[in-house]
Order: sequence, then C-alpha cells, then structure tokens
Amino acid sequence: MRKIYLFDTTLRDGEQSPGVNLNTKEKLEIAHQLERLGIDRMEAGFPAASPGDLAAVNAVAKAVKNATVVGLARSRVQDIDAAYEALKDAQDPCLHLFLASSPIHRQHKLRMTKEQMLEAAEAAIKYAGKYFTKIQFSPEDAGRTELDFLCQVTEMAIKAGATVVNIPDTVGYLYPAEFGNIFKTLKEQVPGIEKIQLSAHCHDDLGMATANALAAVLNGADQVEGTINGIGERAGNTALEEVAMALETRQDFFQAKSTMVLSEIARSSRLVSKLTGMVVPGNKAIVGANAFAHESGIHQDGMLKEKTTYEIMSPETIGLKESKLVLGKHSGRHAFREKLIDLGYELTDEQLNIAFSKFKDLADKKKEVSDEDIRAFIEEKIVDTTEVFSLQTIYVAYGNEATPTAKVRIVTHDGDVLEQEAEGNGSVDAIYNAIDKATGEEVVLSDYSIKSVTHGKDAQGEVHVVMNQDEIMVSGRGVSTDILEASARAYVDALNRLIEKRQLNSGSRRDKIGLV
Repeated sequence: MRKIYLFDTTLRDGEQSPGVNLNTKEKLEIAHQLERLGIDRMEAGFPAASPGDLAAVNAVAKAVKNATVVGLARSRVQDIDAAYEALKDAQDPCLHLFLASSPIHRQHKLRMTKEQMLEAAEAAIKYAGKYFTKIQFSPEDAGRTELDFLCQVTEMAIKAGATVVNIPDTVGYLYPAEFGNIFKTLKEQVPGIEKIQLSAHCHDDLGMATANALAAVLNGADQVEGTINGIGERAGNTALEEVAMALETRQDFFQAKSTMVLSEIARSSRLVSKLTGMVVPGNKAIVGANAFAHESGIHQDGMLKEKTTYEIMSPETIGLKESKLVLGKHSGRHAFREKLIDLGYELTDEQLNIAFSKFKDLADKKKEVSDEDIRAFIEEKIVDTTEVFSLQTIYVAYGNEATPTAKVRIVTHDGDVLEQEAEGNGSVDAIYNAIDKATGEEVVLSDYSIKSVTHGKDAQGEVHVVMNQDEIMVSGRGVSTDILEASARAYVDALNRLIEKRQLNSGSRRDKIGLV
C-alpha cells in the first residue's frame, strides 16, 4: 500500500497562531512526542527570524534521532545560511525554501515578473544545494497561481535540485476538486516529476483543509503537511491526526497509509493543547472531548447493541482508554506510578517525587483524582520555563461593597522575597496589580481565559493568559482548584516566559513571516 509521508509543522506554522509562544524546552517536549507519534518530517522553526528561533531549531536538531528535521527559509542567502547553522547537527536535515508565485503576490508583495521569480527561486535552490542534500521548495500561494506557470516553477525546482515540491493552498481558497486537479496536472505534464515527491500544505480558512489534503493524496501527493490539532495561522492548518485516521479508516478507498503511531494521537493532542494554551473544541474530529461521546437515546441503543452502528473508529485506536484505578488520598506511590504508566508518562525518580507530592496535595482537596486532573499537573510540571519569579502566597480581600484588595509574596531566583499589596476593579485585577508592583514589570494583558480541567464543584481550573511588553508577546498558564491561585500562577508563568524571551532575543523583534 502506498506510503504517505507526514510533515508536521506544529513547531513552526503552529507557533504562528496568535498568542502562542513556545520556549525551547517546550519545543523539545513536543518534538520528542512527535517522534513517538511516528512523524516522518518535522519543521522545527524559522531560524532567520531571531537568535532565539535559531537556537530552538538547533536544540531540536540535536535531540531528534528518528525523523527528518526541517528549517524554513526565504529564498535569500542569509536565511539559508541561518538554516544551515541551525540544522548542521541534525542526523537528517532538510531545508524548506519558499517564494511566492501567484499573480497577487508577485505584483503586490514581491514586485517581480514571472521570469524574476523563477530566477530568484532557482538561484536559492542551487545555493542551498551546497549545504543540503534534501531541499523542499514551496511556491507560496500555489493555489492561486496560474496552472501553466506552476508547472514551469515545478520543472525549474526539479532541475535546480529540489527533492520535494510542496503545493500550498496558503489562504485556504480552493475546494477539493480544484486542489486535486493541480496534482493531477503536475503529475501528467511536468518532465522529471517522478524524481521528486509532491507535498500538500493546506489552510482551513473555508473549513476544507483536510478534504483538500486528501484530494491531493488521491491525485498523487506523496506527503501531507499539517499540525497537531490543526493549529496555525488564521483558521489553522490541516490536522494531521484527521488525515492519518482517514487513511486508516478508509484504506479501501484511498489505498494509501501513513506510518503514524495512532495510539499516540490523544497524548500528542493533549500536550500541544497544554503547551500552546489553545483549547481543543469538544466537537473537534478525532481528538475532541465529544468525538467518542453519545447522548442521543437512539444512538445509545445502537451502541449497546453494536458499536459500529455509530462509531467508525474506536477510542482505543487513538490511545484513549478508561482507567481501572480510582485514585484518592489513600492511594500509595505504587498505584500512582502504575497510573502514570497507564496514561503514557515515564518520569524520572525526581519527577515522580514532585508529581506524587502534587498528587497528595490535590487528593486532600478532592474526593477523587481523575485522569484529567493527573494530566493537568503532570504536563504543567514536566516542562517549565526558568523561574525568575516564584509565587509563594496570595491573600485576597473582597466584598460586593468594598474595593477588592490583594497581597502577594513572590520569591526571586536569587532568594529575595518581594511583598506588595494593591487594589483592583476585581479580585484578579487586584492580584495582577500587586504582582506588577512586586516584580516591577510593565505589561499589557491582552487575553485571559478560564476552563475547567475536570467536572464538579471541586474541579481544577486552568487559566491561560496572553501578555505583551513592547512588541514581545507571551502566554502563561496555571492550574489549581482555586481559580484565583490559578490566575496568579498563570500571570507569574507568563512573566517568567517574557523575561526568558527578552533575554533570548536580546531585545530583537521576532519576525513571524508566514508561509506557505
């Protein structure tokens, strides 16, 4: 059966989602999970964007052993040099070059003729050939490019030395029949097309990213690009888990298959959601909370008689299974370790001790600790940014006829204790004003959201914040059974990320230039 390669760009295009900022430790955590997921190629970032991006791509390149590590570059010498520097330690590096090809981009962005675009792209591919044996070229906005010119661009890329030509529907404009026809035409008309792989990169502006990617597969695409949970610019990208499960479930139709480790899908989805702060909608295909839930009486009756009446996939396939261990405050370390193994976590002894202590604290507050509770504090604690500030205590005074007041105690990395008190127009505002006074940081809070990790009156709450300082944007998260404590922890977490990013970039602005 024909193999379809999976190219994951969660760490690059996914990070370009508004409000998402991953530090190097978080990128490494996701990269290792993508390896377990069986991803063939992972795009680690855009090295020329900033010193911090280059360092992060280099860290991923050194760490990943079982997948091709890809770096994005514009068709410029300095971008290619930066990508080489970032990827030089990778076991299997690949350069991803792009240059826009559509009339609207040529006229308004590049201010180039067709001939100039071809010359610039050809020169970049040939220059990259000095450093890389694997080169992917993307004519940006290929979906709105004249088909005859796209054939010329593809033929040029093949002759110049590209090993993969990616066809991006950059603005999610096409419908499946149109997008599939592009691949069919390229396969039929471009000389030497059999020497390379064709790739599909789709955006979801009109809700057709997965359908377009599968249409490309039906018409000869060898590779599909996308992200976990479909995150990315604007409405996002093709969700790779949807493509993999479509190929698996409908092998009879597609006659093609990926090598994704399907049982790692649920864990990958949770991890990306946690670290990016992007909540997976309940009705999201494959990984949404309701994807395998049935409420209708007719559906429930059918499920009880025969599961396949209303389920075309089983939750076990993507790594979901009900727990047989009910954990509470009387549970011991052995039961807790077995639960972690059952949930797919392998911790060091030191990490286990921290997690078990956190579990015991939570068990004292809740009658029963659910799988979701455990995932929340494990995934919060495993990957942390450098703690310049650590929240020690908060005190809030509030009444409906009094001005809310908050007092915080924060410990610095050097051991200094900072205490401040402030008022606000609400409890959370008072807490954040007190933290600002204690840390001396001036920031703008641009987003604040709360969600319940579990159900019931004693549920854990997760708070996600996005803040700005000058042109630096970061996010932070906090989890607690007390929503005010979670709010404070999220704010301090974001401040720590802000300081880390400010130091990494040395004051430079991160240039998030999109593809493709």
